[in-house]
Amino acid sequence: MAILSDYEEPEQNQQAPASPSSSLSFNVVLDPSNPLGLLESALNFLSQKSDVLKTDVSALVKEFKKRIKAEEDSIKAEEKRRTEEKKREEEKKRLRVPNKDNGLDMDNYSWAQTLQEVTITVPVPPGTNSRDVVCEMKKKSAKVGLKGQPSILEGELFETIKVDDSLWNLEDQKTLSVHLTKCDRMNWWKSLFKGGSEIDIQKTEPEPSKLSDLDPETRSTVEKMMFDQRQKQLGLPTSKEIENEGLMKQLMAQHPSKPWQ
Repeated sequence: MAILSDYEEPEQNQQAPASPSSSLSFNVVLDPSNPLGLLESALNFLSQKSDVLKTDVSALVKEFKKRIKAEEDSIKAEEKRRTEEKKREEEKKRLRVPNKDNGLDMDNYSWAQTLQEVTITVPVPPGTNSRDVVCEMKKKSAKVGLKGQPSILEGELFETIKVDDSLWNLEDQKTLSVHLTKCDRMNWWKSLFKGGSEIDIQKTEPEPSKLSDLDPETRSTVEKMMFDQRQKQLGLPTSKEIENEGLMKQLMAQHPSKPWQ
């Protein structure tokens, strides 16, 4: 409901002030259930007290559209922020803590990993022979099982492997071990198969004792990854952020007269 203040007509013997300096007051109470009522009341008021609606109102319409769009954009941005935040929270809850070998223990097999390879361990019935094993390894997939039975595990691998450098072996006729050599030896796998249960790679723990076995370039990369991981856990800048900050300070020192933001 709109509440209009009292409006006094100028006396007949007095000259009405020019339109630009006229003092008109418009008060309104916004009904949240009917926001268009406010606009309707405003237009009615303008049509009664002004000739503005008899002229070109395109500028007014544009202003209304501009404000409405700005409000809609603000609402969409807030909804997007909340959706992304909810997605991050759900993903964080979905991630599982890796086992002691940086993999996961599943119902009928387990997998472990280093930066160089992934090892799958599958218990099989005692007395199983090598000829009973079905193990197919491709660049992007793997299938493991026993002849005449459903596959124990099968799917698209999380990352690609080097097939020629991968192998499997049967230990004591009761444990099948499959060794997959990673193509990318600089990153952890979040999961054995795409779409499978994922681990929190921030909680992976490479064995420091094995760093000495790596070549200098790989060792440097691993140490950098471990440093960045600790920095993130502590809420501190990563090595790249520290490097960028140093470059910025150097540029500011070389060009002190240039305004930097």
